[in-house]
Amino acid sequence: MDSYTQQIEQLGINTVRILSVDAVQKANSGHPGMPMGAAPMGHVLWADCMRYNPKNPDWPNRDRFILSAGHGCMLQYSFLYLTGYDCTLDDIKNFRQLNSKTAGHPEHGLMPGIDVTTGPLGQGFANGVGFAIAQKHLAARYNKPGFDLFNYNIYAICSDGDMMEGVTSEAASMAGHLQLGNIIYLYDDNHISIEGSTGITFTEDVAKRFEAYGWHVQVVEDGNDISAIAAAVTNAKAATTHPSLIKIRTHIAYGSPNKVDSAGAHGSPLGAEEIKLVKSFFGFDPEQSFVVPDEVLKYYRAIGEKGTLIENEWNELFTNYKTVFPELAAEYELAVSGKLPQGWKDKLPVFEVSDKKMATRQASGKVLNAIAATVPNLIGGSADLSPSTDTTLNGFDSFTPASYGGSNFHFGIREHAMGSALNGMALTKGVIPFGATFLIFSEYMRPPIRLAAIMKIRSIFVYTHDSIGLGEDGTTHQPVEQLISLRSIPNITLIRPADANETAQAWRVALEHTTGPVVLVLTRQGLPVIDQSKFGKATELEKGAYILSDSFLEPQIILIATGSEVDLILQAQVILTEEGIASRVVSMPSWELFEKQEEDYKEKIFPEAIKKRLAVEAGSPLGWHKYVTDEGAVIAMTTFGESAPAEDLYKLFGFTVENVVAKAMSILEK
Repeated sequence: MDSYTQQIEQLGINTVRILSVDAVQKANSGHPGMPMGAAPMGHVLWADCMRYNPKNPDWPNRDRFILSAGHGCMLQYSFLYLTGYDCTLDDIKNFRQLNSKTAGHPEHGLMPGIDVTTGPLGQGFANGVGFAIAQKHLAARYNKPGFDLFNYNIYAICSDGDMMEGVTSEAASMAGHLQLGNIIYLYDDNHISIEGSTGITFTEDVAKRFEAYGWHVQVVEDGNDISAIAAAVTNAKAATTHPSLIKIRTHIAYGSPNKVDSAGAHGSPLGAEEIKLVKSFFGFDPEQSFVVPDEVLKYYRAIGEKGTLIENEWNELFTNYKTVFPELAAEYELAVSGKLPQGWKDKLPVFEVSDKKMATRQASGKVLNAIAATVPNLIGGSADLSPSTDTTLNGFDSFTPASYGGSNFHFGIREHAMGSALNGMALTKGVIPFGATFLIFSEYMRPPIRLAAIMKIRSIFVYTHDSIGLGEDGTTHQPVEQLISLRSIPNITLIRPADANETAQAWRVALEHTTGPVVLVLTRQGLPVIDQSKFGKATELEKGAYILSDSFLEPQIILIATGSEVDLILQAQVILTEEGIASRVVSMPSWELFEKQEEDYKEKIFPEAIKKRLAVEAGSPLGWHKYVTDEGAVIAMTTFGESAPAEDLYKLFGFTVENVVAKAMSILEK
């Protein structure tokens, strides 16, 4: 490399540092120190190592980049701007402001070139494992001799904070076990967190820890040595059977005379006077801001333009692939479009009233196995609970290093990592992922569920053992507050089906819903198949609530329930009818789907004139009063459960036909 190029590279690195401190200072908010220390490793990735095309940020075989240390996002925004993505200098100046594309942490869908929304530390690290899983899965299915369609790598920059979070440990363990050699993570080892030196809390040997996980580990002692960083990345690419961690010793706020290696540069601007000193240190004019030397912009833009040639080569490869493997190519193109194979819905099973009682978790398993062969891009499993969640795809291989094409995924007892990995998989076009565990353990997965909702991606979360109906496992395993807790997350679609046929339709909705995560909530206990021959049809589940059974007279009261409690209100309706009371039974498996309906449909289900209503759900009563009005009531859980057989618990907490009838009577008597 000639001296001029070296000078341009160093000037480019310093430009990123200055852009970062200027943007944070103008916003009066942000984290300037991390970009200042990590700019050299960012340069190595964007200038030398990663394959990407700023003109088409989503081309399929690009390398993925994740800034797991999302607080340092000015690093990423700077390189996106310099290399030619749809990010302007004005966007940089508008950092952290209302309606800006340059949000306080990277947000997928807001700024082109952001592969995943990161924020909570550790999530990006674990998302990358999901990206790596998806790449291996696509490659196993579609790559053929002479057609290496999918061979991209997953890059990330991680922080000390990422390394401390528990989700990182779970994800690192899973990646090492799966031998995901397409992962190359750069660890920004700057020894600083918000409270000061990491030495006050974090003294483990991270390198040895990751070696124990089965990772390929390298150490770069000087974070400003771009040659050493580049060589380490080259070595990591060669370690194809191990995920790689490159531990790089950096200095937070490098170039700041008074704040280098201090917590003061972590979460607040450097200050105007300190920035002048920084600019002087790097040879910039202290009185000017947001300066990008012409030669720097020209240098990085030329690198970005090479991405078009790289993509064109891949496009030509795929064109030839379509000639040689037309069926696989057509399958892939359909999958990345987000659409489903023609006729897949015909495979959905229909259950008969004469069938024996069936838990909705079992019905879910039957649905999955009925459609799996027709929906080849469906991949998923559970957190070591497949026998309990019924998520095994019979006749399909497990996803292992020996069979990355397998559709059965074993997450192990790693709910934190499972949720985050699902998001990385869902962000890979061509893959539809699902992950299952008990509803109570959704608490372990709240950050990825929330992030999936923010990103509006197609993650499917399957939760079984949904109420006190699971019985003897007791208070610790019986969900009470989880339903309303999940419903409170914007852009979540939660579905709690009442029987086997509603479960089949719930899966139909989940697979067709492409603008946000779907949460399926299923029972452990057996439920009868509901007779829907008179009024409601299970296909109406897509509307969120529907009339399952109605009176031929004007109803005096509306009975509403979800899941296992729908059978209770159906039985109660029979008794009320015998007492001369006209009632309507509404199955309401999804509040979110119902709220999307037109007002005339909502009025049809819940006429304003019928104010007497009773809702029944073995969960928190919070939220139900919107539907029962002031003249109604809710039978729900206001305490934790108990350890006892399910039938005893239902009696104890009032989930009986007799209590539903008595409560309905009391409402009518008011």
